[in-house]
Amino acid sequence: MTLRLGVNIDHVATVRNARGSGYPDPVRAALVAAEAGADGITAHLREDRRHITDDDIARLAEGLTIPLNLEMAATEEMLGIALRHRPHAACIVPERREERTTEGGLDAAGQHDHLAPMVSELTAANIRVSLFIEPDPRQIEAAVRLKAPVIELHTGRYCELTGEAQTTELRRITDAAALAAKNGIEVHAGHGLTFDNVVPIAAIPQLRELNIGHFLIGEAIFDGLGSVVRRMRSLMDAAR
Repeated sequence: MTLRLGVNIDHVATVRNARGSGYPDPVRAALVAAEAGADGITAHLREDRRHITDDDIARLAEGLTIPLNLEMAATEEMLGIALRHRPHAACIVPERREERTTEGGLDAAGQHDHLAPMVSELTAANIRVSLFIEPDPRQIEAAVRLKAPVIELHTGRYCELTGEAQTTELRRITDAAALAAKNGIEVHAGHGLTFDNVVPIAAIPQLRELNIGHFLIGEAIFDGLGSVVRRMRSLMDAAR
């Protein structure tokens, strides 16, 4: 089964915003990634607009020919934006303003009553809902109760570990993917993945999509975005 690659272009916007200029343009980066073999584009519209902006989302929604995955906090403001632009998918993520990047998975179990109406509204608008969660059976069971068609497993801890600890975390992700798939949920994964650590994750048979951003944008400084997307695509393909 082909494993899809979603390219997150948030940090193209980070570089742009560092100078308050109009470049580099994240929409241009999205088009380059698509031409190089990306299957989708991911963009996180944070509440503080630290990288991607509302205008970026509008232009991405209008200009892309591949699916747009909008990462969003579980707020009424972000729900309204998603319903207005109708991306292919909306991935609900935890968000804290003081964090540098998303530091862990959404507590879908603890926030069931808050998330349930959002999942329903997004689904009714034909937006595919994904929940960004830890590889934890309790969170997967919550996703089942919420009727979320997709989960994205947080791979950040796996990427930070080494040796036997990393092997243990890989097994945890593998087991979570199997459990979710058994319950009819499509399984994605992402956060912190690089050329060096992606292959064991990509080899998990139940995974359908990997979302990768910061590493690819960083490597693009040296080798160009098209080149690094093609290399990541090749590593993922070889793992299957």
